[in-house]
Amino acid sequence: MAATSPVPDPPGRLRRVGTVLAVLAGGQLLSGVLVVLLAAPASRLLALGAVLVALATWPVAASTLHPRAPGAVTAADALTLLRHLGAGALAAATVLVLGGELAARSWQLAALIATTLATDALDGPVARHTGSAGTVGARIDMEADAALVMVLSVLVATAVGPWALAIGLMRYAFVTASWVRPALREPLAFSQFRRLVGGGQGVALLSALVPAVPVPAASAVVALALALLVVSFGRDVIRLERAQRSALR
Repeated sequence: MAATSPVPDPPGRLRRVGTVLAVLAGGQLLSGVLVVLLAAPASRLLALGAVLVALATWPVAASTLHPRAPGAVTAADALTLLRHLGAGALAAATVLVLGGELAARSWQLAALIATTLATDALDGPVARHTGSAGTVGARIDMEADAALVMVLSVLVATAVGPWALAIGLMRYAFVTASWVRPALREPLAFSQFRRLVGGGQGVALLSALVPAVPVPAASAVVALALALLVVSFGRDVIRLERAQRSALR
């Protein structure tokens, strides 16, 4: 029998899921260590907590990458995972902020947040260029965004007040509501308003942590972002509920 040549991986594919997740976990732990070292000295217990919390978004990455197994992740997925890496470093920084060992409003953290947010502009074009765009990649991207915004909202809450947590919790409240409201599980039609509001949340949270922005102005920007987010989710809920009622008639 003639030997058959191996079938090459589709364009844009990289390492296996398990390998990528192991690298991500190591990278998040290392980022936590680096944040602790930059904020030194800190108590051993607080430093340990910060390093471990750097893994906070790893389960999200693992659950969203699961559909790729046993195959390989794409180049676009790898770029998306950089947001999980940045979120891990920011989660570690948040622990140090809560422990009084690090200032929430600093140029160093602002630069890290800006760099992490910038990766969101790269994965989409790469996915389209490599022909690897799809529903799985879109969900990996969406959940990475949600996890990062959740971490940022905790960090911002230390600067402007606990009400800022509502920004990070909104997505998870919607998912929880979908468990009891089947209409909310239906796919949403594309909305430019939703896209702009969602993309603006990270920018608003970043602005709240830039030292040059006065705290009252930062609070106003975050409050506006929250109000727009409430409107966006409200519109989606109303549309989904109306669509279900129409389908039942």
